[in-house]
Amino acid sequence: MSHDADAADAEGSVIPRRDGAILRLTLDRPQRRNSLTHLMIEALVRALTEAATDDSLRAIHLRGAGEDFCSGADWVATNNGQRPRTGDLVRRIPHAAHRLIELVQTIQLPVVCTVRGWAVGMGCNLALAADFAVAANDTVFWEPFIERGFSPDSGATWLLPRLVGVARARRMLLLGEKVSGATAADWGLIHQAADPADLDDSVEQLLVRLADGPTVALGLAKQALNYGQHASLSQSMTQELFNLELSCRTRDFKEGLEAFRQRRTPKFDGR
Repeated sequence: MSHDADAADAEGSVIPRRDGAILRLTLDRPQRRNSLTHLMIEALVRALTEAATDDSLRAIHLRGAGEDFCSGADWVATNNGQRPRTGDLVRRIPHAAHRLIELVQTIQLPVVCTVRGWAVGMGCNLALAADFAVAANDTVFWEPFIERGFSPDSGATWLLPRLVGVARARRMLLLGEKVSGATAADWGLIHQAADPADLDDSVEQLLVRLADGPTVALGLAKQALNYGQHASLSQSMTQELFNLELSCRTRDFKEGLEAFRQRRTPKFDGR
């Protein structure tokens, strides 16, 4: 293998692939359990930013190459083996790792994550930020921040309490408790757990269903769910009203009504 190929493997990559109306993003650094380098995070941010304004897309699929989803940010690769200088993290992370979590959480397209093997640290949070994480029963979700001597980041302290409550969040964040895919589904941490052999089929069924849905209405519903996490009931209902006004102007709304009148399954085109 050439020096350039060795360097590419060390940096890792994100492989984007269009599959009809689905954008598939694969973390491609399997020899390091798909741990994220700066270049990989930048590639994900760029791909999701472009996807946000691509009207031909209707769903996003995120997965890892090989046997693992993602073992988190590669601190050795991203900091050249040295402790970052004072202030570096505060300047850099909001535009990189944190921006990535925000994009997954807020993009008005449904994001489905296939999780197998290890989902660690930022890798765990990336899966949890997705709208639907489907994991193998033997997947390991792990937030190892405290065990490594630093406090949690990449949205862990926001995501976990909202998904599983403060007590379980403490177990994962303060005690470093590892959680299997089966337990994560039982807790409501993720959408679904499946036998490893059935994982891909389960994800594909979900992706097809979402990609065939009323894309604008799905995006507005996602936005309202996120807004409601920090709003009052009155504020949330006002937001719902504005979103309803928008969704009622779509072709999919008209198709939904017509299908209801004709007692047939609607055929949405995402417009």
